[in-house]
Amino acid sequence: MLQTAESRDGRPGLAGTWYLTADERRARGKALRQRVPRQDHGMWEPPEGRRDPVDLLCESNEGRLPHLIPIRFGRMMQSPFAFYRGSAALMAADLAGTPKSGLTVQACGDAHLMNFGGFATPERKLVFDVNDLDETLPAPWEWDLKRLVASVVMAGRHIGLSESDIARTAIDTVREYRERMSNYGAMRALDVWYDAISLRQVRKELAREEDRGRMAKRIERARAKSTPEFIYPKLVEEQGVVPRILDDPPLIFHPTAEYALGLETGYGEAFATYRASLPEHVRVLFDRFTFCDLAIKVVGVGSVGTYCGIALFLAADDDPIFLQIKEAKASVLEPYAGKSVYENHGQRVIAGQRLMQSASDIFLGWALGLNGRHFYIRQLRDAKISAIVEGFDLYLIQTYARLCAWALARAHARSGDPAMITGYMGASGTFDDAIGEFAMEYADQNESDYRVFVTAVKEGRIQAAADI
Repeated sequence: MLQTAESRDGRPGLAGTWYLTADERRARGKALRQRVPRQDHGMWEPPEGRRDPVDLLCESNEGRLPHLIPIRFGRMMQSPFAFYRGSAALMAADLAGTPKSGLTVQACGDAHLMNFGGFATPERKLVFDVNDLDETLPAPWEWDLKRLVASVVMAGRHIGLSESDIARTAIDTVREYRERMSNYGAMRALDVWYDAISLRQVRKELAREEDRGRMAKRIERARAKSTPEFIYPKLVEEQGVVPRILDDPPLIFHPTAEYALGLETGYGEAFATYRASLPEHVRVLFDRFTFCDLAIKVVGVGSVGTYCGIALFLAADDDPIFLQIKEAKASVLEPYAGKSVYENHGQRVIAGQRLMQSASDIFLGWALGLNGRHFYIRQLRDAKISAIVEGFDLYLIQTYARLCAWALARAHARSGDPAMITGYMGASGTFDDAIGEFAMEYADQNESDYRVFVTAVKEGRIQAAADI
């Protein structure tokens, strides 16, 4: 941590700067407790004048494709857990009013446990990491941790665990984050930056042989589904001269000129801005491919209704690549944590990915559409592995929650000060208990908001369509 020359403590470094030792930074983090005691994080009560959750959700639909909004709400209708996944904007508004230690990191912005998983690095190794950073922005580190732990509580209730088991799992998740952060606070800066969670390490966390066997099969399937031999015939038809992505409405469809300005020119302008955002060596690779087709593809829960699509490029008849194009809107954290320094929100997302992930897709880039919308682009699938919570028991959800906490601590340690965060959290269970308490109470709030949401659908205030 660098200090200005006006500071009288620390050690001399470059002219005009000073550095602090890890012990000194931990002491500074501990001193922050005087202003915001750790126990204060355990409090959650809806503030007076709290916004109607349905109003906030409707506001978050601004700019989305209108005919897809009912699909978004239909997916959120499935359960309180599904509702939580799609309501990051609600929790961002609530977190803004909670106590803050004063330390910031590059935050995920939507760190629920379904936004972690496995994927392939450019070196073709599989790692476990945070894998959805649409809402990333510099913000208080506690916000991410609170959203993660509350999602653990919601997942536990979703699969029918007892409240006592859920409460213990929530506290264990915070403890894992705290202990991993303590480890990072004692490591050299480069060692923190180079650290990654390989799927081999994930496998070691699984004590039961049957779970290790299931994981091996999931990895094998994910690798197989990422190959051109699997993806191409599933997504493409070859009835004309140029291959075309198959329509499968309402989840995959070709946009009209009204929704996709630049359609007539093959999106040349947008792909030119994307190409310019790539590192020079990746541009050489990208230039081997020729654009063939683009279609809208509905993805996720929170992203439904935004302009998300897939584009097919070919280097040869048997050499395709599919790129996923996702619209990047302003982060849900922006009203409470400040505006992004990047004019293009696609660039904001990519900058956050590169800061938080141990490795990122080589094709990551951003673009500006003729309609003024911001986008980021990456490879489709690429050995992506996501959790299937419905198949979890108590042991698996405890193990998975600890892995997510480890990944989040590693991501925060790259941009934040792990020693100061460790100093604030301390070595006892005081902070663990506080966040665990918050998560249980906020899960109650989520279920209350879900009931309001369901009532709004039943009364016709908003429209929800059955998921497809």
